[in-house]
Amino acid sequence: MNLARILNLNMTKILTIDQGTTSSRSIVFDSNADIVEMSQNEYPLIYPQDGWVEIDPETLIKSVIDSLSGVNLDDIASAAITNQRETTIIWERDTGKPIYNAIVWQDRRTADICKNLKKKGFEKIFRKKTGLFIDPYFSGTKIKWILEKVKQSKKLIKENNLLFGTVDTFLIWNLTNRKQHLTDATNASRTLIYNINSNKWDAEILKKLKIPKSILPEVKNS
Repeated sequence: MNLARILNLNMTKILTIDQGTTSSRSIVFDSNADIVEMSQNEYPLIYPQDGWVEIDPETLIKSVIDSLSGVNLDDIASAAITNQRETTIIWERDTGKPIYNAIVWQDRRTADICKNLKKKGFEKIFRKKTGLFIDPYFSGTKIKWILEKVKQSKKLIKENNLLFGTVDTFLIWNLTNRKQHLTDATNASRTLIYNINSNKWDAEILKKLKIPKSILPEVKNS
């Protein structure tokens, strides 16, 4: 599925991809904002242990493609994505293969990482720069956890072959035939590593979390 194929401004309908925590929906609206068609596909969450919540990224993208296949994409003027925001996915650039399951926004496995950051007195810095409290809810410590726990991540980083994204980024990358590694400012602002004052990924926070900037998407206006 190539998103570029449907972006024809001479068309009249709007496609919205609604990627939620347990299902994906494709909704087609007409020029009056009335729903013309809708298709929905559910998928299971994975609970490896207490407090951990994951999604198989390949199941996630399949659910989106299946939902797109369930609606008529003729006469589409533009496409939009709404998504679960803080859910974190890291994958290989060359193959598109995720190196770990998507860690869902509800997941609490990084509570100890957050506690240690607070003990070091970093809460004020994070709060001032990101507008967020240090909490497992956000993507930053999830990224850190995956990079520390998945052995091949260091090798992939050295080869410039690793990408991070929240769900919007993962969808855009897949639906543009792996050509566009993008997010928007509203999704970036929920990662705990985006400076909302300068509108850039924050170098100081990235250093504290040991996250390389090379894996991050380009941030666009919403």
